[in-house]
Amino acid sequence: MGRFPFCLKLGGIKVIEFMPYLSSNLCPKRAISFSISPHQNPIVSCRMKFPELRVYHQRILGFSSVAAGERIGSVCDDNQNSPPGENEGGFLKLTDEQLMGQCEMETFKSSGPGGQHRNKRETAVRLRHLPTGVIAQAAEDRSQHMNRASALVRLRSLLALKVRRPVDLDAYSPPPALLQILPTKSTIRGSECGPQIKSNNAKFVEGMQGLLDLIHAVGGSVSDASKHLGMSTGALSRLILSDDDLRAAVNELRASKGMKPLK
Repeated sequence: MGRFPFCLKLGGIKVIEFMPYLSSNLCPKRAISFSISPHQNPIVSCRMKFPELRVYHQRILGFSSVAAGERIGSVCDDNQNSPPGENEGGFLKLTDEQLMGQCEMETFKSSGPGGQHRNKRETAVRLRHLPTGVIAQAAEDRSQHMNRASALVRLRSLLALKVRRPVDLDAYSPPPALLQILPTKSTIRGSECGPQIKSNNAKFVEGMQGLLDLIHAVGGSVSDASKHLGMSTGALSRLILSDDDLRAAVNELRASKGMKPLK
């Protein structure tokens, strides 16, 4: 199969699939046209080509034999049509059902040892989050249902680690989820936050996302981030080092900025 032309319409940002024979001069006004291979996700490809555009998509339907120009998917960059939960604080706010609705699920047979007890059915699960392209999978259980649940937990963690949200440092106010993972000695952490949420708590990933958003906004400086959080640089460093994934994400950012890793 060849490459298929796509047209991204600006303004309401709608993704439209055209048949290969559709002439390029029929594309809507104020549009960006590009081509992708049949196996590629058009949203992920578009993000790479035009990173300044916010593009969301819930599902790409199969290619159709109907008249050219049929719209097969539509996503808008406004409050009414963006994916559920994104405007309210991020994908991590979604319920499991809502998050699964934004995913493409694939089952497969996992490889590895196991002998006669190895499950020969396709019980391993791979989830691809279509709005972001983030992939999570689980294969350790013999139950597809359990693997699906495990993959969803891992997807939430990966979204927290990989998906960044803009931060206005001039009017910065830490999100509640971030306040809950801060140590009690933080001067901006009120008693209403309750006990500190540690890294072994499932709710930690929401706070971790907020912390990474801030650290990215200050260019990887733990010292600058600590000032926004009412705590010492050492205390924030200890919080970052308490979780292996968080530490790795921060050190990856610091390495890209020429900074020394946290140890």
